[in-house]
Amino acid sequence: MKTDTTRILSELIAFDTTSRNSNLRLIEYAQAMLADHGVASDLTYDAERKKANLFATLGPDGGDVPGIVLSGHTDVVPVDGQNWRTDPFKAEVIGDKLYGRGSCDMKGFIAICLAHTGEILKAKLKTPVHFAFSYDEEVGCIGVNGLLEELARREIKPRACVIGEPTSMGVVRAHKGMLSKRCRVRGKAGHSSLTHLGVNAVAMAAETIAHINSIAERIAREGPFDHGFNPPHTTLHAGVIHGGTVNNIIPAECEFIFEIRNLPKESPLELFREVERFVEEKLLPKMHAVSRDTGFDWETQSDYPGLDTEIGAAVIGMVSELLDKKGEPGKVCYGTEGGLFDRAGIPSVICGPGSIEQAHRPDEYVDLSQLARGEKFLRDLIGSLRAN
Repeated sequence: MKTDTTRILSELIAFDTTSRNSNLRLIEYAQAMLADHGVASDLTYDAERKKANLFATLGPDGGDVPGIVLSGHTDVVPVDGQNWRTDPFKAEVIGDKLYGRGSCDMKGFIAICLAHTGEILKAKLKTPVHFAFSYDEEVGCIGVNGLLEELARREIKPRACVIGEPTSMGVVRAHKGMLSKRCRVRGKAGHSSLTHLGVNAVAMAAETIAHINSIAERIAREGPFDHGFNPPHTTLHAGVIHGGTVNNIIPAECEFIFEIRNLPKESPLELFREVERFVEEKLLPKMHAVSRDTGFDWETQSDYPGLDTEIGAAVIGMVSELLDKKGEPGKVCYGTEGGLFDRAGIPSVICGPGSIEQAHRPDEYVDLSQLARGEKFLRDLIGSLRAN
């Protein structure tokens, strides 16, 4: 059965907001929908003004009334190379599932928020509800930083944030952080029969990646561990590498990207410095012995903190009570914007419709029952915030 939520979700899916693209059409759609209800939206743009975050307040708008943020990212991951049975940018309901890119991660949550705008406004809330829709979460939680800076400038300090990432409507209080680095290795080209006169950039990259793997293996053996996570330790992973031209030329360049997904209380910078020290002590001396023009260049791709909200935090109690959850809140290994909200002084919890197992894959879908549970949660939240 078609609902306001599924109708809006279908329209959101039709916007191809893959992170490499602009999200402005979706943001303008949401802005117009809110404006139809008399709600003003504030936009914060990227440097090229091709992407924007949206922030809107529903309910009492006094700065002395701290509100609840409902946060979702508008970008989605690519469908390139994936074998979809349906059109990824055309929502399709098959049985009890709604298919489409972003249906689970995480346009379903945004659709629930927008579909209940009128109900929120009619409720005469004592505490405002804020919508925060961001860009470029999938490439490192980039966009929300501008939104949080704007809130700080305007001295808006919400009391809590619910990040609507897919948790099957479970309560999640912690996630890992991530530091991702791009490395460009500068070698020296030459004929492959004269390897002693060149510096093989591919080989230097390979030695570095092997060292990264050895660090990962050490941590998997020795910890530190937090068994609330699976895996229960910090991980390191090199996922992309490019280098060389043809086999009989010593490669002058190689580039690779690796990431560190750290436990919330562990520092990824210490592990990155360990990689840097290996390069400086083991590789650069032999590279510079051939040519001083060789070396390593590092560039940060993404850097966001983990989240570790205390079990006794008010936002955990509020969400758990609304969902009638009795057990201990969960922890997840994927990242969200929750760590950034928390670092800005806004206690956060992760809770949203859909399973993370359905995200980022071909034929991504969200169960209609999950959307219904998300709708009930929002209605119950509205009821709890209603003025007496």
